Amino acid sequence: AKCDIMRVQQMFGPGVTSAVQDPSYPVYVDTSVMMGQTGDINEETSQYDNIVYMPCTAENDFFPDYASLPRADVVYFCSPNNPTGAAATKEQLTGLVNLCKERGSILVFDAAYAPFIRDPNVPKSIFEIEGAKEVAIECNSFSKYAGFTGVRLGWTVIPSDLKFSDGTPVRQDFNRVMTTAFNGASNIVQGGGLACLDPEGQEEINKLIDYYLENAAMLKEAMTSIGFNVFGGDNAPYVFVQLPEGKSSWDMFSEILEKAQVVTIPGAGFGPGGEGYLRLSAFAPRDSVIEACERLKKAMVKS
Repeated sequence: AKCDIMRVQQMFGPGVTSAVQDPSYPVYVDTSVMMGQTGDINEETSQYDNIVYMPCTAENDFFPDYASLPRADVVYFCSPNNPTGAAATKEQLTGLVNLCKERGSILVFDAAYAPFIRDPNVPKSIFEIEGAKEVAIECNSFSKYAGFTGVRLGWTVIPSDLKFSDGTPVRQDFNRVMTTAFNGASNIVQGGGLACLDPEGQEEINKLIDYYLENAAMLKEAMTSIGFNVFGGDNAPYVFVQLPEGKSSWDMFSEILEKAQVVTIPGAGFGPGGEGYLRLSAFAPRDSVIEACERLKKAMVKS
């Protein structure tokens, strides 16, 4: 999906303002910088000028209040989210779609973790929301869906109803970018994708996703038992751990690495809004997860 995010950015060009969740997967900010959409970085806030950062915190249930922020031409939104593990409800996404329609913003919806959704009130596609075909682009991927991270296979959906302000279809411009910059996935990769979609492939994928969600539950229980506030891990493979007041994510990363020899991801790596959190990933063999949980419980106490 990140390859198509870059191509989407190439389609929009340097003259737009983007809004991103904070914290978020770095590709949205990085591609905005690479396309020349941003100004300088503010050393005090660690944020780039000309990007609308949408705070996603425990206080707002990791769902941004876009209505209170400046309008952006393009709004990038990932659900279930990397790194927070938050999954937006139908009601939340309906409000976001309606607001993007009112403001004339194009919503780029990253649904790479949709197969992990187990809550019936959490949409797996933005196009489950009424009116989304008029405002949204959806990117998705086999990377997390079926372990295709190195194989590379994904897709982007741009409805015919989505148009620029001058009435021209957005998909027309995206098709121009794709046919110029990309020759398509190889036959062997497409064959693997088709195998994932047949009944046997779907059965295997569902088992694998259940396996990773069980890993996430174990990680969540371990960190909760130590005394941390923990988020995510229910409809996503990521567990987001809130650190004690004043504890930096890099300091906690180093402390856990030294005391427990367990590798975590500092939340600050996902933007300034991730400071004060750690991300844990369920993408690991069960034995490794069990060992990590045992080490964490033995070596760590909330401080």
